[in-house]
Amino acid sequence: MRRHSLGLVGLMLATGWSTAATACSLGKPGTTQRVTIGDTGRSLLLRVPVGIKGQAPLVFVLHGSGGDGAAILAGSKLEETAERHGFVLAAPDGGIPVDKGFVWNIPGVPSVTGKVPGPEDADDVAYLGKAIDWLAAQGCVDRRRVYATGLSGGGRMSSWLGCVASDRFAAIAPVVGLRSGNPSASDPRFPDATTCTPARPMPVIAFAGGKDTTNPIEGGGAGYWQYPMRRAEARWADLNGCRRPLAERMLESGVVERGYAGCRDGSDVIARITPEAGHVWTADNEAMWAFFARHRR
Repeated sequence: MRRHSLGLVGLMLATGWSTAATACSLGKPGTTQRVTIGDTGRSLLLRVPVGIKGQAPLVFVLHGSGGDGAAILAGSKLEETAERHGFVLAAPDGGIPVDKGFVWNIPGVPSVTGKVPGPEDADDVAYLGKAIDWLAAQGCVDRRRVYATGLSGGGRMSSWLGCVASDRFAAIAPVVGLRSGNPSASDPRFPDATTCTPARPMPVIAFAGGKDTTNPIEGGGAGYWQYPMRRAEARWADLNGCRRPLAERMLESGVVERGYAGCRDGSDVIARITPEAGHVWTADNEAMWAFFARHRR
């Protein structure tokens, strides 16, 4: 019994847990506050829901290019969803300043400025990983239930997290921004398979607008976009070992749903297209959370 207890303590210390950090004490539940993340020199807006008990799920919502955490919280209405369902919501700013906002560092593709991020730019993947660790160490979040969503450039960034940080995220939900790697240099109508190699299956639910002219679902657009959304869906289905395409159907809301099932570890790939919507937050927050809640690492 003594050995078992010491082993558990050792495991907790090795994974960054603390026996003292059993309850979240960051800010006042039911409010959104800015918190500094450890020694990163960066902060984020954090919503801790009323009634949180123990380690809760964590959802990152990532702003669009040129935006910031405050803007995406206002536009997505996810604070209300977090309160209804009891998850912690984090809205960070991207690591590359541009005009009055920020863009995300997605290596290998140009941002909206036309510049490809370089080694001098902040590593956003590393920062978000440190944010997970720090929030877990405060007793606020469950490392096995961490999720990412985002709008436009934030959707592309959440896609990138699925590609390169599948060991940290349990599912992703890009909004008008689903990608499955960078456009291929030889034929940008297809994703470059070498740029998206997740270590584990990644459940995906993606939302888009049928009349989006910024990130068109049929492809084209800016250099970071190019290939059609259907090819991103198909690539994720391949990565997840999905065995069965789902019949396309129209939901009562008028949204068109398609995707793939029979995937490894239940990591289905779902796409929801709002036919008349443009480049806006098209996500059904309740459906997004229901999808997230089914998955954990």
